[in-house]
Amino acid sequence: MMNKKYLTIAIPKGRLGDESIEMLKKIGYARPVNLKSRKLVFIDEKQKIKYMIVKSIDVMTYVNQGVADIGIVGKDNILEEELEVYELSNLSFGYCKFVIAGFKDSKHHLQDERLRVATKYPNMTAKYFNEKNQKIEIIKLNGSVELAPLVGLSDVIADIVETGGTLKANGLEIIEEMYDLSAKLISNRVSYRFNFEKINDLIKKLNQVMEDVSNDENNRKRS
Repeated sequence: MMNKKYLTIAIPKGRLGDESIEMLKKIGYARPVNLKSRKLVFIDEKQKIKYMIVKSIDVMTYVNQGVADIGIVGKDNILEEELEVYELSNLSFGYCKFVIAGFKDSKHHLQDERLRVATKYPNMTAKYFNEKNQKIEIIKLNGSVELAPLVGLSDVIADIVETGGTLKANGLEIIEEMYDLSAKLISNRVSYRFNFEKINDLIKKLNQVMEDVSNDENNRKRS
């Protein structure tokens, strides 16, 4: 790994990837990356950086296995996958919440001895309820978890919420907030040691951009 010619960065597909590239371009990185292209690998020969475009759920795997040295991923993936990577920096985008949601009168179910929880994130959900010393039955789904309480499959759901629009459209509401989530910069542990200077230079530039954005927002609020 220490002899690799390029520093390899895993970028998630979708909106998180769009925001990642936008931020990286602000600091002079990701120049050759074109997310409208069907290409999955872009190489910057001048900076010796390789960019891999992968599914968000796979970023952790590529970084953990050392195929990518660093990557950008949502905190939900870090909590769910529980792989051995370094969490280097909290990025100023991708904010959302991991919540328990259900019908308006579902709050009393949270004390049920065998609460049925439908979710795409069984590990995160189990960890949260274990810390509360509450037994639950996890129902693993791969999509449209909002349907589960509507058809009686579960008492509540545990899912990521940004605006809450989908919940509201299906007659559900947030009952309890579990975790605050945002985009994170992660690194393979071995890669971090052997690419310390290059990775930390990138982090410093990212932190400066985030600080500038924060200062601009504060100035707008005061004016």
